[in-house]
Amino acid sequence: MIRERLLGLVESTRPLAQRFEAAGHRLYVVGGAVRDALLDRDPGDADFDLTTDARPEATEDLLRGWADSVWLQGKRFGTVGCSHRGLRFEITTHRAEAYHPDSRKPEVAFSTDIEADLSRRDFTVNAMALRLPDAELVDPFEGRVDLMEGRLRTPLAPEVSFDDDPLRMLRAARFIAGYGLKPEPALVAAVESLRGRLSIVSAERIRDELDKVLVVERPGPGLSFVVRTGLADEFLPELPALALEQDPIHRHKDVLAHTIAVVERTRPDRILRLAALFHDVGKPKTRSIGPTGVSFHHHEVVGARMARERMRALRYPVDDIETVARLVELHLRFHTYRMGWTDRAIRRYVRDAGPLLGLLNELTRADCTTRNALKAKALSARMDELEARIAELRQQEELDSIRPELDGRQVMAVLGLAPGPAVGRALDFLLELRLDEGLVGEEEAVRRLRQWWDRHGGDRARGAGGRGGQEGSPDTSARQRPGATSTKGKGSTDPVARSQ
Repeated sequence: MIRERLLGLVESTRPLAQRFEAAGHRLYVVGGAVRDALLDRDPGDADFDLTTDARPEATEDLLRGWADSVWLQGKRFGTVGCSHRGLRFEITTHRAEAYHPDSRKPEVAFSTDIEADLSRRDFTVNAMALRLPDAELVDPFEGRVDLMEGRLRTPLAPEVSFDDDPLRMLRAARFIAGYGLKPEPALVAAVESLRGRLSIVSAERIRDELDKVLVVERPGPGLSFVVRTGLADEFLPELPALALEQDPIHRHKDVLAHTIAVVERTRPDRILRLAALFHDVGKPKTRSIGPTGVSFHHHEVVGARMARERMRALRYPVDDIETVARLVELHLRFHTYRMGWTDRAIRRYVRDAGPLLGLLNELTRADCTTRNALKAKALSARMDELEARIAELRQQEELDSIRPELDGRQVMAVLGLAPGPAVGRALDFLLELRLDEGLVGEEEAVRRLRQWWDRHGGDRARGAGGRGGQEGSPDTSARQRPGATSTKGKGSTDPVARSQ
């Protein structure tokens, strides 16, 4: 099967290779396609990285008339791209570049030597090439042996490789996690001594590499590697900070180990994994020891703020930042469910989670890493019950779009109000009614609204000589149906309200 995959690479690129061969040039498949073919892995896309002894101008000429399209954005670095019948090729002239110590911009030097080109690659498992069209494997640094024996090495001394491109230190974590490779001691030592060089790498490149680590099937070994070597201190110091010191009396769960376990228990979805990574980052700042032991009160609120700050520093999109922070902020909400939730509380949980409800429930389930089988079973059963109750309510009412049954125009018509704050307060009351009792029908909603206005707002509004929005409009303490229990007062019995 491995040979079939290698031959498949040859056949996919044969027409192109023949054009180069006819012009007196060599063409090679390099990088991940060769590595994954040797592992009998599906490469997952129709993209090919190729290298050649032809200069970029010659490559461009050879592609004209054959390729469906050609792009030249990377030409000054020796790369010419093209597409042909649904396949994409990026062809780079052999390089022997050097890097300035304070910059990631290479001084490009072209070469005609394939071995010199392979020596500049990140790891030996990626420093193999398949010569076309005769399918000869070029492996001067024994990458195939390393791949089969599960070893991670660099073609040159690791200090040279990581000094050239410090991001390779973080990329090592991806190969440790994604391919189960064990880093050789010299590589580990080089990361420990050169980790400060990561400062010259852009936040965007670090972010993208972190994402790639997180979405492999088992990211745990990679995350452990960046903590153990100190590399995480350079771009994600919140992670090693979770390795809280334990005293012999007030012991608690290892937060770092727990966090890595939660990440691995979630499916490899980028946003979900980021939320798992950050869900407990607030614990070190909120750790306190009291009569009952160690506690981390409000760590979800502190953690949400910390997640926002770190993700901004790593240049994540605003939508990603707010989604992850909201999941961190809400991840403890479920644990009050053991106190018993009313339908109102469930509606509030669904409303607060909004479109993130599915991800929040997944994160909540993954957050249960206890080794106590009975406790784990009980938590799972409670989550099953909550999801069943949500499904039942969803069948009865529009649970995914909880909003007042009357809109602002209807409120103004019923109460004779002009646009202003009083309309907003009336809508707040109607939303509380919706949360309390579900859908009551438009006619009943109008009756309740008028009743509320007569008791809480009408007289004072008229006494102020104004209409809606005047000083006499109903105040914010009356945004609930008559007789309803406040969700903000000290006497609240709603566990969701208490957790807010």
